[in-house]
Amino acid sequence: MTAGPYAHRRPISRAGLGFVVALHAAAFWGLLQMKLIALPAPLAVLSVSLLAPAEAIKPNPEIVPPKPKPVERRPTPVPQPIQLAAPIDSPAPVAATVAPAPTIAAAPAPVAPAPAPVATQPRFDAGYLDNPKPVYPAISRRLSEQGRVVLRVQVEADGRAAEVQLHSSSGSPRLDQSALDTVRRWKFVPARLGQTPVAAWVLVPIAFTLKD
Repeated sequence: MTAGPYAHRRPISRAGLGFVVALHAAAFWGLLQMKLIALPAPLAVLSVSLLAPAEAIKPNPEIVPPKPKPVERRPTPVPQPIQLAAPIDSPAPVAATVAPAPTIAAAPAPVAPAPAPVATQPRFDAGYLDNPKPVYPAISRRLSEQGRVVLRVQVEADGRAAEVQLHSSSGSPRLDQSALDTVRRWKFVPARLGQTPVAAWVLVPIAFTLKD
């Protein structure tokens, strides 16, 4: 087998490789200094931003500063000259006229009202009436019935007994009935209102008593 054309060469050592790299770097640096070669220009960076649609973008409203209010200028008052008036003599005091007090007429004395007419009750005990006494029933005597009857009598203006009622009983119907029958025939002195006879009610007591 035949060896290649580079078979007789020895491999390069690290020191030799470093020397070759340094030599190339020095040559490259010299070319740069002499501006025989130039470095490529840096690439431009393109930036892209997303914009909102035209109808979504609302323009900022223009802020209009408020107009200042006009300052009202009032005219400065001009002081008026002070006029001094001459002293005026005070008038003489006038005596006050006092009006006489009005005369108050005395009120008439109150007239005393006429006295009210006096009312009187009917009377049944007048001597000139000749009223009979009630009859004592014989059966009541035998049974020894006694008692006091009170009758209520309406006396008319002419003295008649218009109505007779039993006000309180004696306890014996016979005695009560005898009193009722008798008083219905009595005459009375009518009641009076002043000088006028009037009808009125009166109570008439009648006692039934057995005497020894």
